[in-house]
Amino acid sequence: MARPLEGIRVVELGNFIAGPFCGMLLGDMGADVIKIERPGLGDQTRAMPPMVNGESVSFAALNRNKRSLVLDLKREEARDIVRQLAAGSDVFVENNRPGALDALGLGAEQIRAINPNIVYVSASGFGQTGPYRRRAGVNLIVEAFSGALSVTGNPDDMPMRPGLQTADIFGALFATYAALSGLISVLRHREGHAVDVSLVEASIAAAAWETAGFLATGEIPKRLGNRHRLNAPYQLFATRDHRYIALGTPNDELFRRFMTVLGLAEYIGDPRFATYVLRKQNETGLLELVSPAIEGRDAGELEALLQKAGVPCSQVNDYDEVFADAHIIERKVAVDVPHPKIGTVRTVRNPVLFDRDGPGIRYAAPLLGQHSREILGELGYAAARIDELAAAGIVQLLPGAMAAAPANQEA
Repeated sequence: MARPLEGIRVVELGNFIAGPFCGMLLGDMGADVIKIERPGLGDQTRAMPPMVNGESVSFAALNRNKRSLVLDLKREEARDIVRQLAAGSDVFVENNRPGALDALGLGAEQIRAINPNIVYVSASGFGQTGPYRRRAGVNLIVEAFSGALSVTGNPDDMPMRPGLQTADIFGALFATYAALSGLISVLRHREGHAVDVSLVEASIAAAAWETAGFLATGEIPKRLGNRHRLNAPYQLFATRDHRYIALGTPNDELFRRFMTVLGLAEYIGDPRFATYVLRKQNETGLLELVSPAIEGRDAGELEALLQKAGVPCSQVNDYDEVFADAHIIERKVAVDVPHPKIGTVRTVRNPVLFDRDGPGIRYAAPLLGQHSREILGELGYAAARIDELAAAGIVQLLPGAMAAAPANQEA
């Protein structure tokens, strides 16, 4: 049996998160992902802590199921190797600054002239066109420009950056969606595509309620702290044991159950709180009632009572609590993958589960240049010629490199 993308070859010229995360998701589904890296340093994430035995676990988290080929793209012979790879590939993923690969003869039009059926996906901060196309667009800057930071944090404080790399991940997910859509288009006997994914526009698209409200009314969305934009109560609350609990009551029945658990059933019929809209309009008065009742309970006790009543809720977990949770353990969210230098990498599996032949971790993230010899051999280069290219600095080899043993971790 074969995974969904088995037989699909992906060339990835990615760095940091957006391109590599996209490539990894395609690799999880069975694609052969060839990651092209620069000599010496490779993907800059290889230098990011934490380090174990000289290898970055941050890099490992973004680059499993790939093969590493190191080429000096300043050299024409190296660029020719990329063109040979692209000629027989299905997808080309890159997240370089717009125009950088065009200058090397490896841009979308140039690659598609070699292979019209390839799906060439470019992810960048501000997109491939427009006055800001060359503007640097790393994650925090994208979050600031796109409006995401303007609605994050407490109303009277400096905007708060999210704890996750939202812009990069949104961009990577849209890039993966684009790659898969392009592959389907090719399968239906159409040509490939050049795809332009802007991280700024991905972040704007993800702000569905905020942009909908502004575009319809002209009212600028504000920071609300832990409150919800449309619903109440729907936020974090402090508890007696100095924990925090998240809870929400997005319909009248859940609100009734919530108030009953808190011992505030007499307020269920209060006309200020009779409907979804009225509860939000009278949120301050509602919070004056429920906050003291919540602050008088321990988080675990209250969570158990609300769960029994069917009210959506959770204590705020740290990652130690997440990975120790019985549900996460039973679903095998964290898996062990053998790595040639780190030893064993404990990592998060792909969150998609198929009934069969779904995503899996075949091997850990590659060492720099681990597969250079192997990939060039597949392109028809003789061993002596590969050694000549390495001696000239066009290719970088990993001494004694062999393909990593399959991890055989099923998602």
